[in-house]
Amino acid sequence: MSAQRATPRHGGGGVQAPAGAARPVPADTALPRAARVLLALVLLAVFGGLALAVLALAQPAPGLAAAVAGRIDDSGVSHPVTAVLLNFRGYDTLLELVVLVLALVGTWSVGRARGCAGNAPGPLLRQLPRLLAPLMVLVAGYLLWAGAHAPGGAFQAGSLLGGVGILLCLSGQPLPGWAQALVLRLAVVLGVAVFAALGAAAALLPGGAPLDWPPAQAKTLILTIELAAMLSIGVVLAALFAGGRP
Repeated sequence: MSAQRATPRHGGGGVQAPAGAARPVPADTALPRAARVLLALVLLAVFGGLALAVLALAQPAPGLAAAVAGRIDDSGVSHPVTAVLLNFRGYDTLLELVVLVLALVGTWSVGRARGCAGNAPGPLLRQLPRLLAPLMVLVAGYLLWAGAHAPGGAFQAGSLLGGVGILLCLSGQPLPGWAQALVLRLAVVLGVAVFAALGAAAALLPGGAPLDWPPAQAKTLILTIELAAMLSIGVVLAALFAGGRP
């Protein structure tokens, strides 16, 4: 019987390759030697340009810390990172939220979610969300509020909320029916929608510009944006872990 398995089978114009053997690359799909040399030279040139650009940077780098510190009183918050992300460079943060939404849309377009638990979760995993989920939600709320004057903010808080969703999913907790259709999709786009709507509204004020918050209302607007962004980030991260549309 072992001799039979070791004997190669013929058919279809050649000997069948054994399982696990590397298949040769067809000659018509391989790059010519000149093209490979040219590609290597182009990559070396790009690498050399990047290296020269890094070596040409000023030492020490001047940075923008002084400019941020000079405008921190107009930002609505006292932490420089939050001031940059939600005020001075709000376009970048808005596009980051858009990238998260597009990543989830791409994941949902592949197929339906297969579920998180796989096999039935054990008793410890079934009880763990009751202990950790309330604490994680509480810490997420603290990080959101503390982001105005200390390290924290919507992305850190949203990551914790995403962890709550992943924990519930692993413990075998199904989504309620009302959260599997319109409500879930609204939560996904909530951060982008609130951010963009308030940014457009700021442009309608006298002398205003898109995403240019008035100093008197900046703190309230930033907190509103971060609250919506936190919910969206948490839902998106948990949905990405599930691996498909519900």
